[in-house]
Amino acid sequence: MAKVGLQLYTVREEMEQDFRGTLEKVAALGYKGVEFHTFFGHGADEVKSILDELGLEALGTHTAYRQMLEHLDEEIAYNKQIGNKILIVPYLEEADRVWDEVFANLKELGKRTREQGVVLCYHNHEFELTEKVNNQTVFDAMYAAVPAEDLQVEMDTCWVHYGGYDPVEYIARYKGRLPIVHLKDMTRDADGKAITAELGVGEVDLKAIADAAIDAGVEWIVVEQDYCGGGKPLESIAASMEWIKKYAAEGGKLNV
Repeated sequence: MAKVGLQLYTVREEMEQDFRGTLEKVAALGYKGVEFHTFFGHGADEVKSILDELGLEALGTHTAYRQMLEHLDEEIAYNKQIGNKILIVPYLEEADRVWDEVFANLKELGKRTREQGVVLCYHNHEFELTEKVNNQTVFDAMYAAVPAEDLQVEMDTCWVHYGGYDPVEYIARYKGRLPIVHLKDMTRDADGKAITAELGVGEVDLKAIADAAIDAGVEWIVVEQDYCGGGKPLESIAASMEWIKKYAAEGGKLNV
């Protein structure tokens, strides 16, 4: 049964101001795991102790591409110490989007992480769906170029939707290679640009996506909201958890 986690980037300002207190609030809302994007200078032993006390799992860490290229062994050691065995490339700057080079680097990074008992994932935005390599989306070209044993999929389903593709179809396409799915809702501004939103208030077909993800055997469904309207991220993640609980009460096979 899939578990529900939170990408802590959603509450980044709260985490920076009160690391432990924010994690306490996240746990109290019912999130089973957390996905880090930074540790705000806290040591691995301290982070592990807090997670254990709160009953939270470290489900993954977003680690900058260049940081992985230059300091992979240190990142692996820290993350293994806190109980996390999934490292995720979170975003590629435009200057880094030389795709043949990226694919080769991901293959090498994946090999090195695998040899140390860690899984490498890649987290998409919309540009991997709108840019092409040899008549394939970058998304598909990447996973065709790098073997599944070296690179797994962390699919941000909102950005798949915003990129013009069906997240349900993409989930089915990558079944068996998909340990984590990001569940995110969105509205649009007057220019059609995405505005991330609490689950259930936007245009994304969240139920269909959650159903497909669970059918595909994902381990984690992760809530993420890049920017929270009104500047109250803790209220936003509470509202999203209410959607999750309603979905589970109506038959969704989630551990909540």
